[in-house]
Amino acid sequence: MTDATGKYVLPGIIDPHSHMMPDAINEGSLSVTSMVRIQDVLNPTAINAYRALAGGVTTINILHGSANTIGGQNATVKLKYGRSADDMLFPGAPPGIKFALGENVTRKNRRGGTGPDRYPTTRMGQEEVLRDAFIRAQDYKREWDDYRARVARGDRAAVPPRRNLELDPLVEVLEGKRLVHAHGYRADEHLMLLNVAKEFGFKIATLQHVLEGYKIATEIAEHGAGASSFADSWSYKIEAYDAIPYNNAIMMRHG
Repeated sequence: MTDATGKYVLPGIIDPHSHMMPDAINEGSLSVTSMVRIQDVLNPTAINAYRALAGGVTTINILHGSANTIGGQNATVKLKYGRSADDMLFPGAPPGIKFALGENVTRKNRRGGTGPDRYPTTRMGQEEVLRDAFIRAQDYKREWDDYRARVARGDRAAVPPRRNLELDPLVEVLEGKRLVHAHGYRADEHLMLLNVAKEFGFKIATLQHVLEGYKIATEIAEHGAGASSFADSWSYKIEAYDAIPYNNAIMMRHG
């Protein structure tokens, strides 16, 4: 036991969307980079992790950046400064993956001297990237399901499909084994994502930022997604202009 006389006991702060600790955040070369993993580039000596722990942050959900429609796999970390990165991985935490929508993906704010455009450059293109990726993941899953069924029947001639590191995590999303954390600001883009998820039969775990969540609070609740929003931060870019200070309250009242 610890004598806490004259002291305060507070719950640890959990950061649901962190970019501290990794030596790299974005793999921006492709529109779909579901094959890359944040846990492979964790830096346990990062000074920001020490400062966060000193300030009361105990657990962080480290997400890939928002350069891609479908980004990399997350890492959930229990901060323990002075320990190895493997020691800090939260045991039993459900695996996740980062999706992103809007201007970070289309690179609207990077035009001019930053190299050629990368598809998609519009919100239309972002929806196509999502649908194409999950159609390919469905086909890939069917191949593996067929192979496993043949093995179960005793078919010794069955040949396993070629492993695809891009599609493996998307199959986990389809099977409900990997959580989707989706960066976005505007109601229209998040509504699009909810519709795509409904089409392919998977759930969005959290809509991240979701500053216009108050406009589609009923639809978010019907889908069963969570929302991780800002308490007081908006108008720092065009996408954030329609944010209101009552966003979180309105979403909570809609369930």
